[in-house]
Amino acid sequence: MSKRAMLRFRQMKMLQKFASVHGNVHNHFSLERHLTDRQTYRERRSAALAEWQVLAS
Repeated sequence: MSKRAMLRFRQMKMLQKFASVHGNVHNHFSLERHLTDRQTYRERRSAALAEWQVLAS
């Protein structure tokens, strides 16, 4: 996250909260596309999205 983006947060506590949630979500969906073939990537992406929908509901 850039310094400019961090300045948008008025309180450090909110920035830390956002960063921790963003990190978890990013790791969940970061599937390293360049290391997998198309079919495997699609299967993993679908599984991650389905799991996220269960967690978010």
